[in-house]
Amino acid sequence: MAVFCGIDWSEQHHDVVIVDGDGGLVARQRISDDAAGFGRLLEMLAQAGDGPDARIPVAIETSRGLLVACLRAGERPVFVINPMAVARYRERHTVSRKKSDHGDAVVLANILRTDMAAHRALPADSELAQAVTVLARAQQDAVWDRTQAHNKLRSLLREYYPAFLAAFRDARGGIMRPEARAILAAAPTPAAATAMSVQQIADLLRQAGRQRGVTARAARIHQALTSEHLRQPSPVEQAMGRRAVALLRALDTACVNAEELAAAAEEAFDQHPDAEIITSLPGLGRLTGARVLAEIGDDRSRFADARSLKAYAGAAPVTRASGKRVIVMHRRVKNQRLATAGYQWAFSALTASPGAHAHYQRRRQTGDSHTAALRNTFNRLLGCLHHCLHTQQPYQEATAFAARTLAAA
Repeated sequence: MAVFCGIDWSEQHHDVVIVDGDGGLVARQRISDDAAGFGRLLEMLAQAGDGPDARIPVAIETSRGLLVACLRAGERPVFVINPMAVARYRERHTVSRKKSDHGDAVVLANILRTDMAAHRALPADSELAQAVTVLARAQQDAVWDRTQAHNKLRSLLREYYPAFLAAFRDARGGIMRPEARAILAAAPTPAAATAMSVQQIADLLRQAGRQRGVTARAARIHQALTSEHLRQPSPVEQAMGRRAVALLRALDTACVNAEELAAAAEEAFDQHPDAEIITSLPGLGRLTGARVLAEIGDDRSRFADARSLKAYAGAAPVTRASGKRVIVMHRRVKNQRLATAGYQWAFSALTASPGAHAHYQRRRQTGDSHTAALRNTFNRLLGCLHHCLHTQQPYQEATAFAARTLAAA
C-alpha cells in the first residue's frame, strides 16, 4: 500500500499526517520540536509501514532545520514544497480560504499522493558537500553584508566628510581597505583629520599592513584630508562622526567575517574529491568553485542532463508561446546564488580561456548585450562542467571548444 506523509512545521511543534494511496487518513498527530517529538514521528512512520527497504516519502515546506536533517540522515526521500504551491493546492479543495496546521499537513501529503512525479526530493549530497554549502553561502552572505555596510558608511561620509572619500577614491577597495578603516577610526571627523601629521598617518598605514611606499602614500592622504572642502556645523559634524564610528564597527565585522569564512570555505572545498575537476575549468578558483559546488552538490542523480543544470542556474533561456506569439527570454526563476557565481565565473573565463573569449565575442557580434553574452558563456561552461563531473575527467580546452573557435580567438 502506498503511503505518504505531510508535515506542517513550526518553531514549537509540527503537525504530522499520513495518508494512503486513496487519500484516506492513516494517522495524524502533533509532535514537539525536540528529540522526543522526532522519536514519535519515527514510530508513526514505522506503524504505517516504513522500513529500510520501503521508506515513506515526506513532504514539508522547508529544507532547513534539525527535523529535515534527521529525516535525510535516515535516507528517507524528503520533498520540499514551495509554500505558494501549497496555497494553490489548498484552493483545489476549498473556496472558503479556511486554513489550519492539520489541513496544511493533509495538503502536503496529498501533493505527494497525486503529483509526486512533478516534484523533486532533496538531493543525497555528502556531508562534506553540505558543509561546503553552509560555509560558501555564509561567506556570500557576509560579502553582501559587507557591501551593505560599506554603502551605508559611504553615504554618510558624503554628507560631512568628502575629503576622506577623495583620499581613497583611486585605491582598490576604497574605504573597505584596512588602511582606510584604520585612518577613519583615528580621525572620524574633518576636524580630527586636520590635526593629524604625515607621520601619524604613516604609522596607521603600517599598523594596517602596508609595507611599501608608506611615506609617499601618507603624504598624499594627508594632502587630501587637509584640502579645502565644505563642512557641516561643528556639533553636527561631531554627531556624524560618532555615527560613522558605529557604522565602521559594522563594516570591520563584515570584512573580518567575509575573510574568515572565505578561508574556511576554501579549506573545506579542497577536501572534496570534486575540487580538482571543478578548479580545472577556466575562471573557477577555490572560492568561486566552492560556491558552485555548494549549489549543485555532489549527487550525480540530481540533474538528469546538462540542460537541467543550465535551467536550474538560470543560464538557459525560457520560451513563452501562446497562439502566434513566441517570446524567448532569460530565466528569472533560478538559483540566484549559482547565477551570481556564474556571472563571476564567466567573466574570469574570458581571460583564462581563448575558447570562452571567442564564444563571448561571437555572441556580442550577433547583437547580445554584455550580460546576455556572459550568460550564454556561462551556459556553455556549465555544460562542460556537467560533462567533466559525470566522466570524472579534468577540463580540456581543445575538447570544450571546437578547433575553429580556438583558431578565431
